Amino acid sequence: MCCVTVIQSQDGWGVNYDQTDVCAAKGSIVFITCDYTYPPGIDPSDIMDRFWFTKEKDGEPVDLKTDSEYSDRVRHTCYSDWKRCYLTITDVRESDSAEYKFRFRTNKPGEKYTGSPGVTLSVTDSGLQVQVRRLNSTWLELTCHSSCVLSDRAEYYWYKNEEIIKTGSSLLVSSGSTDRYSCYLRGSWDQRSPAVYGPQRPSVSVSPSAEMLEGDSVTLTCSTDANPAASYTWYKEEGTS
Repeated sequence: MCCVTVIQSQDGWGVNYDQTDVCAAKGSIVFITCDYTYPPGIDPSDIMDRFWFTKEKDGEPVDLKTDSEYSDRVRHTCYSDWKRCYLTITDVRESDSAEYKFRFRTNKPGEKYTGSPGVTLSVTDSGLQVQVRRLNSTWLELTCHSSCVLSDRAEYYWYKNEEIIKTGSSLLVSSGSTDRYSCYLRGSWDQRSPAVYGPQRPSVSVSPSAEMLEGDSVTLTCSTDANPAASYTWYKEEGTS
């Protein structure tokens, strides 16, 4: 998967975010990554600070790890050899919706860089949903819908059962399929939509189940597992018993 946002200055300083938009449901886990670059003359051991922030205080960024609103909910990991950093936020809240930026600096005065613009996180009550539209008797169109406002660069992935089969916001499937389809938005690490799937073989139950006499009332109930819920049509077969 290629990266989509590159912020690089002419003197070799730069930050490369893997995504520009992340959408997440409350309580889920968010995973944000970036690569960073610096001029060839700087030794890796000179890099003193690497951190993520959303706010500034007195003109200086506030490290998320020291922000009381994120206490014990953020984890920041960097790999110097790869010049790559990861930010994980657990149990996300609507108040976490913000622009997240990465900053690093060396042990020399004035040598610092912030990747701006950063990554926009949107946290909502509801996560991803799959909308189903019947095109004809043969095909259904599945559309991955997010309650977040996302850019046109947002990347969606489709699962058929537990296998990724396609990228993009929509998918065509056979109307007779009983496979389970769900979608995933890149950057929302543990968030997938609820699966949609066609009805399985239906079953009919009879109530009351005891022996009945002619003229007694009986209730027939048809049921099957499907999402969206199946609709039912009853047929009466003519005949004698």
